[in-house]
Amino acid sequence: MRHVIALDVGRTGMTAALVGLDGTLLYEARRATGRERGPAAVVESILGFAKELRTHGRTRFGTAAEAAGVAVPGLVDAERGVAVHSAGLGWRNVPLRGLLRHKLGRIPVALAQDVHTRGLAEGRAGAGRGAGRFLFVSLGTDVAGAIGIDDGIESGAGGRAGEIGHLVVRPGGPVCGCGRRGCLAALASAAAIGRAWAAASGAPAADAADCAEAVRAGDATATGVWRAAVDALADGLLTAHTVLDPRTLIIGGPLAETGDLLFVPLRAAVAERLTFQKPPTIVPAALGDAAGRLGAGLLASDLLAAGATVRPSDSAQGGPVSASFA
Repeated sequence: MRHVIALDVGRTGMTAALVGLDGTLLYEARRATGRERGPAAVVESILGFAKELRTHGRTRFGTAAEAAGVAVPGLVDAERGVAVHSAGLGWRNVPLRGLLRHKLGRIPVALAQDVHTRGLAEGRAGAGRGAGRFLFVSLGTDVAGAIGIDDGIESGAGGRAGEIGHLVVRPGGPVCGCGRRGCLAALASAAAIGRAWAAASGAPAADAADCAEAVRAGDATATGVWRAAVDALADGLLTAHTVLDPRTLIIGGPLAETGDLLFVPLRAAVAERLTFQKPPTIVPAALGDAAGRLGAGLLASDLLAAGATVRPSDSAQGGPVSASFA
């Protein structure tokens, strides 16, 4: 049976699937990234897992995978197939596409930022289906976004389109991982809410889920922390909506799982800020954790649909770029 490999790499774990060309899910598997052994070990884990998937497909279905789609966290240069930087995994400029092609028998491989693959899946098969134009925003350890246009994701000139988390919404505010102050990610991510609630409650181990629980219990301090994050998020979404004019705003990640606790005040806060803009539809993501590997499978299938072939310039090292690990 003809199929492709779909691989979604997280900071601590990897999920993968073999997917038929008609979209049928044929096989699923999970592995650890081996992050505790260092960034080089993560790359080896990815390559080994991909090879294992190829072997399984050939053994079980009588033919090897024809293409692969891989989603990784951090910044990605999809055109060159390079994982530029990955916060939490410690690598820089890893020519992952070339390495994977070498490991997988030179089949076409698509490499993309994880939020872009999730956005792609939501646009085609999830909450953004039929929207035409949407913005997918993931609220987790960071705030990341993907700009959906028709059936694709706009990656931008350098693969950085959709980085809504680095809009400055509170000048002079908390320091962001990027080095600036007041970025949306430093105020409205799950990690940021967890830090704010830990400080306000005096419980160093408290996280965003604890804050949400306290809000539901009527805690006034927790409600203030939550409201400050929602207001910051609304300001960021308004800026993005004004520039991009999407029909739908799709919110995913752990914070979206709080349901009405997030969406009721968020919709109201965005509506209060609108002037000339057409009100967007604000909805939760529909595909959950499966979105990453579903999107990766779509990337691989798209390669085959476009008649992708391996370019002679793609070497086992992926060209002139050298990997480095921080």
